[in-house]
Parts: sequence; structure tokens; C-alpha cells
Amino acid sequence: MKTVILDNWAFTQVGGGRGTREDEYLQATGPTTVHVELLKAKRIPDPFIGLHEYDVQWIGESDWIFKQVFILSEEDLKSANIDLVFDGLDTFASIALNGEQILETANQFVGYRVDVKSILKTGENKLVLNFSSAFKKGRDIEKEHEKLNLWNGDSSRLHVRKAQYNYGWDWGPILMTVGPWKRVYLELYKNRISDLDIRSVVSENLDVKMTVEMTFFNNTPGRASLTLKAPNGTIVASDSNIPTNESQTRATFSFGKGELMLWYPVGYGDQPIYTVESDLIDENGTLLDSRTQRIGFRRTLIRQEKLLNEPGLSFFFEVNNIPIFAGGSNWIPSDSFLTTMTPARYREWLKLLVDGNQNMVRVWGGGIYEADIFYDICDELGILVWQDFMFGCGQYPAYDSFLSLVKDEAEYNVRRLRHHPSLSVFAGNNEDYQVAESMHLELDYSDEVSDFRKTNFPARYIYERVLPEIVGRLSDTHYHRSSPYSGQGKVTTDRTFGDLHQWNVWHGSQEPWTNWDKLAGRFVSEFGMEGYPNIRTVDYWLGGETRERFPQSRINNSHNKADGFERRLELYLVENFRHSFEMESYVYATQIMQAECLSSAYRLWRRNWAGRGKEYTAGALVWQLNDCWPTASWSIADYFLRPKPAYFSIARELRPCTVGITRKEITTFADERSAADFTIDTLFEVWGTNSTLAAKNVTLEFLNYDLHDPTYKDGWTRTLILSPNSSTEIFKGPVNALPPRTTKSQIPKTISVSARLLDEDGTVLARCSNWPEPYKFIDFPNDVGFRAEISTDGESVKLSSKRPMKGIVLDAEGDDVKWSDQAVDLMPGDDQVVYAVGLKGRNVKARYVGDGIA
Repeated sequence: MKTVILDNWAFTQVGGGRGTREDEYLQATGPTTVHVELLKAKRIPDPFIGLHEYDVQWIGESDWIFKQVFILSEEDLKSANIDLVFDGLDTFASIALNGEQILETANQFVGYRVDVKSILKTGENKLVLNFSSAFKKGRDIEKEHEKLNLWNGDSSRLHVRKAQYNYGWDWGPILMTVGPWKRVYLELYKNRISDLDIRSVVSENLDVKMTVEMTFFNNTPGRASLTLKAPNGTIVASDSNIPTNESQTRATFSFGKGELMLWYPVGYGDQPIYTVESDLIDENGTLLDSRTQRIGFRRTLIRQEKLLNEPGLSFFFEVNNIPIFAGGSNWIPSDSFLTTMTPARYREWLKLLVDGNQNMVRVWGGGIYEADIFYDICDELGILVWQDFMFGCGQYPAYDSFLSLVKDEAEYNVRRLRHHPSLSVFAGNNEDYQVAESMHLELDYSDEVSDFRKTNFPARYIYERVLPEIVGRLSDTHYHRSSPYSGQGKVTTDRTFGDLHQWNVWHGSQEPWTNWDKLAGRFVSEFGMEGYPNIRTVDYWLGGETRERFPQSRINNSHNKADGFERRLELYLVENFRHSFEMESYVYATQIMQAECLSSAYRLWRRNWAGRGKEYTAGALVWQLNDCWPTASWSIADYFLRPKPAYFSIARELRPCTVGITRKEITTFADERSAADFTIDTLFEVWGTNSTLAAKNVTLEFLNYDLHDPTYKDGWTRTLILSPNSSTEIFKGPVNALPPRTTKSQIPKTISVSARLLDEDGTVLARCSNWPEPYKFIDFPNDVGFRAEISTDGESVKLSSKRPMKGIVLDAEGDDVKWSDQAVDLMPGDDQVVYAVGLKGRNVKARYVGDGIA
């Protein structure tokens, strides 16, 4: 097997235009796309800055040619077979080799392979890729068929198998990419391994049966060999004499419990990665081809079982017989220009997720089936992957030519991804059943037998017939019809079955975030709150336009794509905080709002993970981890990998052990006929969580502080045991500082309540503070006695105060600092150290709620 990489391109805009003059070709190195190369050549402004997104729309509506000349020797042409391989083309391309048409493409999500031996010649060979505008082509296809309903983007996208977010989303720009976005190369061979299907079944007893099926291009006489290597390189099993006289062969290996190391999600065990090496050898002993796959052995199930005290069924992931609370994030493509994503950037993003104590990522259905390196890193880091198929927020069609594209796409990507131990579920789409419900399409959940293609929700045929058949035939991965999807004949908003997208905070009924406990579902696979990114990111997209440096400016509006974001942001801000519209103060206010909102959800929903039969909420995946461009969105880290304060507040709620507090006012009327004679009691509830598999001996400190009386401090300490892999209820009752009230005009003292969980050696395992809400009613004192002491090495900061403080966010002038914590609540006598990589002794500035800065 010989591989010839074809990455030296010249490209032009067909007919000339704003990108290139007629017959002018610019040089490009693949894989690449047009925007990226025009940016390099300084032919277009940066669409990530200012309003320039609108200045480059013509690119996606133009046709482009990529061409190159490559040289082959006479010896090369002696190869029995020569294939031209495209790992990915974006999207509609007509391909000619030496003047002969060889391929027409219509799907960004698949690779293509063409036998070109008879067309090639010794010396120069000319390859031409003629890309049509996907936007215009989509409009033509839509006109030929029908216009369908959707949320986000242009309706023509529903007919085009291209990354749907390219058409614009409520967090991303319209940037219609085009070009050879993945590798292009020649393969010269006598015979090859055309498919390697490795399946491992881990039984309930944790013994392992591994089956390897090899498919060959032809049945050339010879043999194949298989070798399974442990993470340290030692050979665990092998078979060096597998006959190849058939086009397909199979080998099976069995291992008893403990003979192989099992793969676990992060926090529950190790992630041993084994290697399967397969060789194809001809009858003369010549190596013809070799394939290597990195695998892991695990038993991953989704359990849907009856619950002890609530209706419906559970919905939780179980790995190697261990029930897992899935705390994680949704993932969108991390760049509008995918070819700029490097392995290092992927690793930084996924390391950020794990460092934030998260264990699951959902690859959302409006982007792409991610790069191989993404899943490799998830395998290494122990991140469970929820994988959507690429259908998002639409009434997709199901006519024959579209179905053909979908089937090829599904088979290609299931084959590509199935061996990854991190892969935990395939889901048919994102929110397409919700679109059908909201638009009252023909959707009878009790009908499990119809064809569906003749209804006005034809894609149900894809999600309930095509995809489950392909997933079941080509993999052992669980298939879930959609996200969200309830099953059991229930609508997608049912909170007692399946997974739930809980958007009644922000969208929908716009509930206060203090109602997250009432809004819980069995598995909340989407929820979120917007927050501005780091002020440096804002200044980046403003591009030096100081006159636009205010929240309602035209440029700032263009860098928030959410429908009605002004109303929604201000609704939640004005309900909860006093705030100004000075740019930096506004950024801070939205960040603290987001941090408070999201941490509250994780805190309350982890409480619902209460042990076997009580998996009332088994997962929470925030929308969203990342951004594809510099913007204000629901992300918890911005385009430049700068974490927002919410990232840190979530990380604290996903530590192995946590503590939570709620405060509720209960009104009791003395007489049912009276509205004036009543008592208001303030009651607190305290609980702890423990995600480890062993009971945990801890000490709980529960302390109360009066914000306006620094001499007041009350509370108690007790030792207790946190149950393994569940929550533990600890306390319910009043505190001395808040006696019952008999009139609403009697304003209670401003009592902040603090809980700390201490390990047996005194180490602080977790903290939680609870304040009277909304925060806008609190009269914060001017002098809180705050100090931020920089360490002698200049790389950490010790925080202390004389009064309770809320939502401390640290920064320093100049270059970025990598902080270990943000959005910190600080109590007197409980100093906290925040590590600050890159601070280098610079002065620290702090913002906090009630700091009085306009």
C-alpha cells in the first residue's frame, strides 16, 4: 500500500469576482476552504470582527474551482489498483481527472473513493474540483421538492447534507464554507483491508468476548494477522494465520473477568486503551496493507426502569454495572472554519471539560460528525460521548435521493465511530420531534408500524426505520430516536420519561431559575442561560470601534444571534440584580447571572440522584460548552477558550462531593377566611452528594452570618456519612437569626448561610452559600474588608473578607490569566486561594455583587 497526499491546490472564483480576478488562481494547502484561504491572502476582511460577516456572504453564493497537477511514475502505474480518495468535500462538487468526469458529490459528511487507474498516466495528471454554491444548489433542490418548516437558518438547508450551522444559528453567523475540507490522496495497492469491525461484548459478569471482522477488497491468496496489545504494548492475544481466500473473515477472542482492564468514564476508574493491529499479507509474505484501531472494553447501557416514588421511568447511563450521573456539556463545532481546528485545540477544549469535573459531551446534531481526534481524546480522557446524527431543528424530507444520501452518511459514520469506547449513544436528531409537535405535523406516537414518508413529517421514517437499522447492523451502540425523546407515547416535554430539553428558563415560560427543581427531568440534555464572554473577547469583535463599546451597539447586537436576547437578558437581569449599562459592568452582571443560574441547576438536579430506584434526574448537559466565533451566547467558555465564571460555578457543583442549600419561605394562615393573619417561616434544607463508590465520612459546618453585623455568627457542626453514588439529605429547618414573621412589611435580616464539607483530615471538600433572593433587594455594605494577597511567586491569590461577599470575579490588566476559580462566594474566616497561572505578580482587580462600581 502506497499513499500519495494531494494537498497542493490552486483555486479561483468561477468567472472572477471579489475573491479572484477571472482566470487568477491563488495557492492553497489542503485540507482547506475558501474563506480561510481568502483571509490568508488578505482578500476579505475578518468576518469575526465588527460587521464583516455581512461583507463575505457572496463567498457562499459563488462557485469555486480547486485544481492541482500531480506527478506519477511508471512504477506507480504498475500497481494493481489505484484509488483517488476524498475524506470529505464541502459539499456539491463535480470532479474531473485528466479531463474525464469521475465523481459528483452532494454530502459533506462522507468520504468518497474512486478507481482511477485507467485514467492516470505517467508524468503529469490534472485534478479539478468544481464546487457549486451549496446555498444556491439547496434553493434549487428546495424548489424542485418543497419548502419545509424549521427553526434557525434558511429552509433550503433541510435538503442539503452539509453542516447546518453554516446557514446561521441562534449563536453563530452565516458562513457558508466550501472546498476540500478533508484529506485528498491516492492509494496504490494490490489488496487492502476495506473494513475492520471490532466488537466487544462485556457481560454483566464483566468477562469479555471480542469479535474482529475483516473485509478485503478482493480475495487474493494469502493470510491476515490480528494482534491485540495492552496499553503498555504487551501482546494480549494474536492470530497470525487467518485465511483470506474469502472477501471477509472473522476471529473471536474470549477473556475471563479481570484478564483485561476495563474502560471507565473519568472519575470512576482508568481509561486503558488497547490496540488492535491487523495486517494483510500475500502468499509471498509481502505486507499488502495494515490497519490499526485503538479500542477500550466497557459495558455501556442506558437503563430505563421503574422508580420507587415517582411516575415514569429512569433514564441513566450505566458503565460496567456502575450507574453514572452524567454531568456535562453540549458541543457545537468549535469554529466556523473547521479546517483551522487543530488536534491541540481539540485537546484544550476537551481538557477544559474534564478539568471542570464533567464526564459527558453531547455532539449536537446541527454541526458535524467530529474529527477522529475528537473521539480519540474523549477515549483517553474518559469522556462519555452522546452522538447525534446531523439533523437539527427541522421538518426534514425523505424523498428517494435524500434517503440515499442519508443511508450512505449513516453507514459511513457509524463504521468510523463505532470502535470508540467513549461512544455511548447515537441519537437520531436534535429537536425534530419538537418541531413536529410545535407545528402540529402528523405525529401519532402510538403508531409504530406506518411508513411515515407520505405524512408531513416524513423524516420520522429516517429516525425510526433507517437509522436504527443501520446502527443495529453496524454497531452495538444504543440508539435513541431523538434528543429530546420521551418514548412511551409521550410528548418530548414530558419530564418523567427519556431525555428533556428544558428551555422554560430563557425560552418558553421564562421561569425563574429558582424553579429548576420543579423543572427537572429524568435526563436534562439541554438547558442554559446566556452570558457575555471575557471583556477581551468583546473588544476583539469590536475591532477598535470605541464608539460601539456599549451593550446595545450595532456591533454588539450582531455578535448575539439569539432571538429576542435583549428582552430575555434584561428580564433575568432586572429580576435579580441591580446593574448598569457601562460595558464592563454589564459583562460582569450577565456573567454572574449565568453562573448563578447554571450552578443552581446542577446543584438541585444532583440532589435528585438519590440511589438505586431513585434516579429522578440522571444527567445535566448544559447548553453549551463552546462557541464557533467570538460572540455572546449560552457558552460557558468563549471562542478563545476563555472560561466564563459559569464554567467555574458548574465545576464546583460537579466535584465528587458537594453540599447544597435551599431557602424557602412558607406562609401559614391562621384562618382560611383571613388574608391578613398569617405567619411566614423561613426554612432551610441541606443535602450532600457523593459520586464516589464508597461511603464518605465528613464533617458539615453550617454557619449563618448577618451581612450588616460583623459580630454575628451562628450555626452548628455535625459529622455524618454521605451515601455512595447518591445524594444524602442532612437538615431541614429554620435558623435562629430568621424567626417567624407576621407581616410582609417586616423586612428580615440579611442572613447569608454557609455550608462546608470537611474531609476527615480537615480538607475542605465543598462549599455552598445561600443568600436571600433576589439579590437586587440586598443592601450590600460598602466596606466588606476584602483583601486579595498575591503569593510570593506571583501565581496565586489568597482571598479574605470581614463580611460575606457574593460573586467575586478576578482579573488583571494585560495578558490573560488562567484562574483556578471564579464567581467565588467568600465568608469571614474562610479564606480561599485562587491559583493564577500567568499573573506574574500583577495587581489583581475584583468585581463582586454590590461593589458599587457603575
